[in-house]
Amino acid sequence: MHSLCVYCGSRTGADPAYLQAAVDLGRAIAARGMTLVYGGGSVGLMNATAGAALQAGARVVGVTTELLVRREVAHEGLSELHVVQTMHQRKKMMADYADAFVALPGGIGTLEELFEIWTWRQLGYHNKPVGLLNVQGYYDGLLDFLAQSHEQAFVSPQVLGLLVVDSDPERLLLRLAGAQPASEDPWWRMREAV
Repeated sequence: MHSLCVYCGSRTGADPAYLQAAVDLGRAIAARGMTLVYGGGSVGLMNATAGAALQAGARVVGVTTELLVRREVAHEGLSELHVVQTMHQRKKMMADYADAFVALPGGIGTLEELFEIWTWRQLGYHNKPVGLLNVQGYYDGLLDFLAQSHEQAFVSPQVLGLLVVDSDPERLLLRLAGAQPASEDPWWRMREAV
């Protein structure tokens, strides 16, 4: 696992623990000699993660859109900054650069990115680990909803098992590094098990 794509908020959130987790994750990425891939922003948890990774010596690759550059939210001090036209291009490039994915606390954009990359994993478009950093129980309600989705036979246990959840950045990175790729196309196996 040489590169990690991080999805997170363009705000810092109400609890200082979210900001600290972003900083801790950025430092942990650097300590492992990994590259951080993220949305290229200079605001919120995105900025905190990138700043901590850069300060600790990591290579940081940002991918943003022309619209966000015009709104002056692109980070100008990155190792690489790619500017694309659409959000679809942005997410595809981020996915291509990454060996694994983690979502920190964030809003609807973070959730959309997490669910898309997790769905791509379910369908077999990639075979890379997907993680959720559940800081201070931020995602407890979402995890309860996913459990309900399983109980109502919309989500299989195999699909739920593709999401690695932890509350500690270091431990989550260790678990992602140890995650075994599926040995077969997961889609057919999972749809039978719903």
